[in-house]
Formats: sequence, structure tokens, C-alpha cells
Amino acid sequence: MSRADAALSAQVRDAAPLFAALGDETRFHLLVRLSTRGPGSIASLRGGSSVSRQAITKHLVVLSEAGLVRSSRRGRERIWELAPKRLSDAHQYLDRISKQWDDALDRLKRFVED
Repeated sequence: MSRADAALSAQVRDAAPLFAALGDETRFHLLVRLSTRGPGSIASLRGGSSVSRQAITKHLVVLSEAGLVRSSRRGRERIWELAPKRLSDAHQYLDRISKQWDDALDRLKRFVED
């Protein structure tokens, strides 16, 4: 495996859990809540949703494992907050893919026009 292939493979291994976590509607909703309302407990994040506390907890664990949220203890509660670094990483991955597509389309355009 070439060095470039190894680097690409490492990037995919890093990005896959991130995008898998973002790909679930409930988890995405939790991230939106954390980004607009700030840190919150599971009860506050559940706020009017029909999703159980246990399900919210499982989704938050997936988001935490992907590096998208982090938690801390406040008394008896665990408070969850957004970890913006990984969102920035997702943005960079998408920018890189977008540039690759733009480059490929430019090459195709030049080929067709020649």
C-alpha cells in the first residue's frame, strides 16, 4: 500500500464514525439542540420528545464516541455539550470532497471541449 493510500485509509477510518453519527436524525436533532440552546442534561435534551431517556443516552454515547459531544458531572446530573472541533473536521472533509468533485468536473469539461 502506498503512503498516499495509507493516508487516505486513515482519513476514512477517522471520518466514518463521524459521518455515521451525523447520519441519524435523532442524533442530528440532539446536536442542533446543543448548538442552539447550549449544554444540557438528558432531561432537558429530551424536552417534549417521545424518545426515551435510555435512547437519548445511547445516542449521546454514539455522539461522544465520534467526538461530537462531551459530558461532565454537575451534582447528580450529567451535562452534555457540543464539541465543535469534530464539526470543523466534518466541514473540512466535505470541503475536500467538494474540491475533488470540482476538479473532476473541470477535467471532464476540458476533455469534452477539446
